[in-house]
Amino acid sequence: MIILDMGHLLLELLLVKMQSVLDLHRIRRFMHFVCLQMRSLLQVSYTSWFLDAFNYAIATNIDVLNLSIGGPDYLDLPFIEKIWEITANNIIMVSAIGNDGPLYGTLNNPADQSDVIGVGGIDYNDHIASFSSRGMSTWEIPHGYGRVKPDVVAYGREIMGSKISTGCKSLSGTSVASPVVAGVVCLLVSVIPENNRKNILNPASMKQALVEGAAKLSGPNMYEQGAGRVDLLESYEILKNYQPRASIFPSVLDYTDCPYSWPFCRQPLYAGAMPVIFNVTILNGMGVIGYVDGPPTWHPLGEEGNLLNIRFTYSEVIWPWTGYLALHMQIKEEGAKFSGEIEGNVSVSVHSPPARGEKSSRRSTCMLQLKLKVVPTPPRSKRVLWDQFHSIKYPPGYIPRDSLDVRSDILDWHGDHLHTNFHIMFNMLRDAGYYVETLGSPFTCFDAHQYGTLMLVDLEDEYFEEEIEKLSYDVLNTGLGLAVFSEWYNVETMVKMRFFDDNTRSWWTPVTGGANIPALNDLLAPFGIAFGDKILNGDFSLNGEQSRYASGTDIVRFPGGGNVHSFPFLDTTESGATQNVLTSSTTKADSPILGLLEVGEGRIAVYGDSNCLDSSHMVTNCYWLLRKILDFTSANIRDSVLFSDSSKHDTPLVEDDNQLPSRRTDVNFSSYSAVVGKDLACRSDSRFEVWGTKGYNLDVREGDKRKPGYPVFHVGGGFNSTMDISKSRRPKYTQINKSDYLGSKYLGLIYGEELDMPVLVASHWLIPAVVAVTGVLVFLSFWRIRQKRRRRRKGSGTLRLANL
Repeated sequence: MIILDMGHLLLELLLVKMQSVLDLHRIRRFMHFVCLQMRSLLQVSYTSWFLDAFNYAIATNIDVLNLSIGGPDYLDLPFIEKIWEITANNIIMVSAIGNDGPLYGTLNNPADQSDVIGVGGIDYNDHIASFSSRGMSTWEIPHGYGRVKPDVVAYGREIMGSKISTGCKSLSGTSVASPVVAGVVCLLVSVIPENNRKNILNPASMKQALVEGAAKLSGPNMYEQGAGRVDLLESYEILKNYQPRASIFPSVLDYTDCPYSWPFCRQPLYAGAMPVIFNVTILNGMGVIGYVDGPPTWHPLGEEGNLLNIRFTYSEVIWPWTGYLALHMQIKEEGAKFSGEIEGNVSVSVHSPPARGEKSSRRSTCMLQLKLKVVPTPPRSKRVLWDQFHSIKYPPGYIPRDSLDVRSDILDWHGDHLHTNFHIMFNMLRDAGYYVETLGSPFTCFDAHQYGTLMLVDLEDEYFEEEIEKLSYDVLNTGLGLAVFSEWYNVETMVKMRFFDDNTRSWWTPVTGGANIPALNDLLAPFGIAFGDKILNGDFSLNGEQSRYASGTDIVRFPGGGNVHSFPFLDTTESGATQNVLTSSTTKADSPILGLLEVGEGRIAVYGDSNCLDSSHMVTNCYWLLRKILDFTSANIRDSVLFSDSSKHDTPLVEDDNQLPSRRTDVNFSSYSAVVGKDLACRSDSRFEVWGTKGYNLDVREGDKRKPGYPVFHVGGGFNSTMDISKSRRPKYTQINKSDYLGSKYLGLIYGEELDMPVLVASHWLIPAVVAVTGVLVFLSFWRIRQKRRRRRKGSGTLRLANL
């Protein structure tokens, strides 16, 4: 940890050399040198140490604080709340975004917080450093969409600094780039006159100056570079004439600006799709607390703009200094054949209490510019739905890495989202002509008639009974295709992965394996398909493509009449977690890993390994296999190799129920699950036609004998659609359990999609306040009764005493 206040040290350099570009480079190099001399070499740390340091920073009125350290745990509440306290005390915090690149979804905390300036790294050629962590933030997953981070990037590769003893050395990392930005911040702080500094300088106004003055790089996208390379001169010009205001970051979403607007520019909008969510940050330079004055407003620039529906979720209370605004965008049904662009602005008004010496509130209006591309609704065979709802990640649960070969990164914490560690797969599917949508709600919240394939990849959660019934009907009767990519699951291996965490002083045990095979087997049971608990490793060749099976599992149950592919693999089940899997066994046996089946009106493909789709620690990809699978499940196009006579199985694979993998009984799975102990509910990321409805308390009618046993959305339906459901199996559509939102009541209420700060405040002090007020009223009642009795006894003595 570093505490920096370099303003007085570098003020003279800023004033003398600001006019020369060459001299500006010298300033930057000098800042590198000064910051790196102060760089901490601390490798292991505890939350309590940081709390002590942060308290010291608050007590000594530090202006700027740099933190060149971080981690993936954004649910460490003592740490998170202290960061809020730091920034609420008007301390500008700068923090390294992390060195877990080039993987996406790897932002480190606290740099991923909206009130902190998160810094990524670039080299001297303005290329994003390979080690620099990428966004989006994963706090909001699975029910929402992450924010843009880092905020800015700075030089962080091969920077010359001083050794601890003598001489110089070359250093690289976002821990180097972060103090560079801290030095820039200190320079900017120093040019503001002290008599006016407290009025305009705060974490939000400084971030506004940095992101608005940054130079956008031509190659990277917004989740790699944020606003761009920090620019001292431009930020100085913004801050020099700064007036307190609120703004939005990013302030533009332009579908024609590729690759910066990736992934939005890669897939246009169309009618009938799941909402496309864009999550921006509100920066409130007017005060530590602010309030949004009513819902944001959409202002289309042309008649075609009326084809766009936008629902907004946002922070009604902005604290400290920042809040969020999420746009849930859909094209109306009347735009099903529209092709073109939609432009317009979204405005949101913010006010803050008056500053010291002011009488009226501070007010400001923020603008977000939209330029969206729209195409006619694609055919069903080209539409793929990605299941995000049943994915669990760290934090809060210990979800182990999918490939057990990877010993240096044991946690599955990258989000498992189309736009994080599956972003390369997403680009591939778009190049192949597929349109991929995200489902952040249960299976009862989508219309199967609209999609060719539902993709289930590396899923760890359980399933509602209603989901199992609905999916069975969708595949058998509506022709929905199902593509399943599983993972390893072995209880003995999970037990061996148990470790003692020094920071929390507790034992950590995986809550499930790479995937939740027992739950997945329940989901596939109506089709006669099940996975086993073997952990298989090895190379194999199919269709001339060389592939790697990395800690995948085997298929132990499959109906006759389908196609099953088996290959010889090492079974590393017993020693995979404790020894090198390449040396744990020398014998190989054929194991079935790929199955393809036509059942009813639909088609199913199952594969026992997802590592070949996941860009995290991938050895070889299997995108070629995914394309062929989707051709089959979506359009019944059969590849000659996948459906060869040699792979045809007339007799079924059969495994007794008591031999299938079983659930663990020593883990409280409800603490991490969105299903166990929760109500079945459609979230706001589901499809809906009329804006403002909640997705629960749906209009339900009974008795349609053609579609028994589960709810069905009619074609073109949504949140307000009529649903058919039998009397015997009526799902419970109730309001979301707010205490379970995002796995953390405290953070979920702040960063959740539908919930905001007033709910948070109420949840923490409303009940105690009511109890306290009630107690006071009762006390006053007894006191008044007692006073009346005393006055009766004393007669007019009270009045005489009052007149003395």
